[in-house]
Amino acid sequence: MSDIPDNDTLLIYAPVPLHRDAAGNLFVEAQAVNGLRLWAANFARVIVMMPLSPEPVPAGWVPVSDTGGKLDRVRFEMLPMAYRPDQFLRHLPATRRHIRRLIAEAQWLSFAIGGLFGDWGAVAGFAAHDMGRPFAVWTDRVESEVVRKSSASGPWKERLRARLTHRPMAWLERAVIRRASLGLFHGRETYETYAPFATGPAEVVHDIHIAPGDHIAADRLAAKVAQAGEGPLRLVYTGRADPMKGPLDWIEVLERLAAMGVDFRARWLGDGSERPAMLARIAAAGLEARVEMPGFVTDRTAILEELRGAHAFLFCHLTPESPRCLIEALASGCPIVGYGSTYPADLISVHGAGVLVPMGDRAALAGELARLDADRPRLSDLIVKASRDGAPFTDEHVFEHRSEVIRRHLGPANARAGLAAKQPRQGTPAISGV
Repeated sequence: MSDIPDNDTLLIYAPVPLHRDAAGNLFVEAQAVNGLRLWAANFARVIVMMPLSPEPVPAGWVPVSDTGGKLDRVRFEMLPMAYRPDQFLRHLPATRRHIRRLIAEAQWLSFAIGGLFGDWGAVAGFAAHDMGRPFAVWTDRVESEVVRKSSASGPWKERLRARLTHRPMAWLERAVIRRASLGLFHGRETYETYAPFATGPAEVVHDIHIAPGDHIAADRLAAKVAQAGEGPLRLVYTGRADPMKGPLDWIEVLERLAAMGVDFRARWLGDGSERPAMLARIAAAGLEARVEMPGFVTDRTAILEELRGAHAFLFCHLTPESPRCLIEALASGCPIVGYGSTYPADLISVHGAGVLVPMGDRAALAGELARLDADRPRLSDLIVKASRDGAPFTDEHVFEHRSEVIRRHLGPANARAGLAAKQPRQGTPAISGV
């Protein structure tokens, strides 16, 4: 394997799109800046492949030139955005050659996957395997299952597309994972779905952007506990108002709480396709004075303040994913209350900082919230436990952990041990949490 560079360069694919303005300035998502900064803190150089969107620059994207030297050791490589079959097939030959050249430049390889057409992470994985190069595959949700569940709702064209694509997507996910030397799966939910298909090591990892200073301070936690004994029950959710997040389930839970006579205030921070329907439902139920939907909030400090001020993080996620908002809530001393699945259960497995009910059981969820409202000492206890369950999660820790895992499993010994044959092998996945 002498053709592998010894230059400590990491090549990654991240599906977060880049944008250009009319003056040609390149924009990157603000949260991605932090992730790239942390990758660069653990490797001598980082090359990141990202699709370039033709759309106008959205809120939350910042000029690369204004990142204050954080990305000095990061090189951006733009790939075409090609999510339609005709676009993908047209760009595939040239983009695959481009990816192969970048693979030859880097010592370490890690590719995010998810999707079907335009999934350059999967293309990169196949290319690395063909070149006899060990690589890691990373994913934070079971994309094919998300698409399968979307086939039951929405416009007929979107339902038809989901029915036609979810099975090929599942095949593609498994094919890339089988060829990878390392599976990096964000959260227990994703791990349990994909680890059985891994032929090399598979590990539970996390991809979060909470700095040590973002965790709720001890004095603020004490004040929150003291104030939890009185006043309306304060509930919050932060994230997209998309069908997979169960936004209408969320509203129904609040309707049930109101019918039970519980005094509460709830806020959903985020925009999405379901926001108009949510607002209409809130108005029809006469809950405008209790439920607020301010839309997309770009100020991260403001989001953390919302979490620190809330008594509980109410969520109704309907698909197998590992949303970061649950970890952010715990780190803010905000217990999680929602639909149960492997991921949230794992997050609170040590201290029990939340309450989980069977998925889709809106009546049970409303009942649990009503009981918390009536038992404020228990609520105060959960707030303390939330801070404890959230304590291990910091961005520096999780990126350092993922970097160590990549070095351990993609080193020269691993490159020699079986990749020359370029055939998947059977093995037993290993778990390593944060």
